[in-house]
Order: sequence, then structure tokens, then C-alpha cells
Amino acid sequence: MEPLSLRRARPNDWPAIAALLRDAGLPLAGAHAHRDDFVLAFRGGRLVGCAGLERYGQAALLRSVAVSASERGAGVGRALVAQALDCARAAGARQVVLLTETAADYFARLGFAAIAREAAPEAVRASAEFTGACPETATVMALRLPPGAS
Repeated sequence: MEPLSLRRARPNDWPAIAALLRDAGLPLAGAHAHRDDFVLAFRGGRLVGCAGLERYGQAALLRSVAVSASERGAGVGRALVAQALDCARAAGARQVVLLTETAADYFARLGFAAIAREAAPEAVRASAEFTGACPETATVMALRLPPGAS
């Protein structure tokens, strides 16, 4: 198996990102505006995963974590989330929030904990992801980032 490589998204990556999100059944609303803050995973030159980050001061929204069906269970999602958390930390975020309908157990294994929707930072609650892309029934989860820790 070829090694996995991670990198930040480039402007010409958007069509492939959008296709991966559609294949995963994830919403596109608001994602394009934050496309430069996506982390991408490639294997053999092929896009196999992505994770988006929306930065809101000391808070960030982790969104659009998607992995190709052929790569699930191979650590791609974990690598993407770790890289996105590093990017959030480097940008000064102290907390990362996400919404999920299907992966609460997965994100709990990565250290996220469920919180009340109203406990999310106000700027995050105003995002497209919170205001319409994800249903009110989605689980809201958060992870505190210690400053300077990796």
C-alpha cells in the first residue's frame, strides 16, 4: 500500500473535495468559503479524505471529515483530524467544536465530548453548519486544546 500524504487544500482542489463530500452524504453549505482551511489526504496521487476547519478566534469548527469508502478503517480519518487540530491550535484556537449525525462514537474516541448545542461558542453557532447545513438533532461535540500541546 502506498503511503498516505497530507497537505492543505489548494484552490484547484475544490471540485474533488466537493465530490468526496457528496459521496459521503455530507453538506456542502458553507464549505467552499473555508476551502483553504481543508486538510487533504492522498494515497497514490488520489484524494482519499478531507477535513475542514472554520476558524472563529479562539474557537474552531471541525467539519466535513470524509474518507473514501476504500480507505475507511486505515487511519485516514484519525490522521486528518490530528492535522486539523494542529492547524486549529496553530491559529490560536482553544476549543474545537463539531456536529455529527453518525460519528459521535468515533469522535469520542478522539477525545471529543458531547455538549449542549447552546454551549458552543456564539461565533460557531452562527456558522452555516450550525444554522442550516446540519439538522438540530445533530450531536454537538467539543474538544479543549491546551495551548502549545500537540
